[in-house]
Amino acid sequence: MMHQVFINISESLSEQASVMYQAINFEQILVTALITMDQKLNQGLEFRYFLDSEDDWHKPKTLSLYITDAIEARELNLEARAKDYATNVLSYPTQLPAFLLQELPEIDLGELVFCHEVVVKEAEEQNKTFDAHLTHLVVHGILHLLGFDHEISDQDADAMESYEIEILAKLGINNPYLA
Repeated sequence: MMHQVFINISESLSEQASVMYQAINFEQILVTALITMDQKLNQGLEFRYFLDSEDDWHKPKTLSLYITDAIEARELNLEARAKDYATNVLSYPTQLPAFLLQELPEIDLGELVFCHEVVVKEAEEQNKTFDAHLTHLVVHGILHLLGFDHEISDQDADAMESYEIEILAKLGINNPYLA
């Protein structure tokens, strides 16, 4: 099964910023997250955005990433969530109906939009490497694309956090929630 990640970097970012994203193995992050969550699916966990798509879950998945600056990230956050600031990651799930997924050769999970300046700033503030923090945000975003939402309840937040910790451990990254 071949999963693919497509990356688009805003022209507003410097070449130096663009290079920072080339070192990340986004396919490995996606595959690790999907394998882990597939195990959860087999144990009865449901993916909110793929409730009627169990038969199609075996198909290859695609993920789109867009890296932008604080100006555009702020505009997108305002448009999508009515919040007037640049955030680290925004998720735009595909949410195609099951009858359409049946016809497609692969499942497009959706798009994650990252604000470069916010990711860099947060990594520095949290004493994390850029790569580790970005990997955490990619995993976090993938879970959102599957339908998980930490803003619904404390229980959902705890579950999502535990999935993140488990996936990140498999990628060799320590629990990001520990100080």
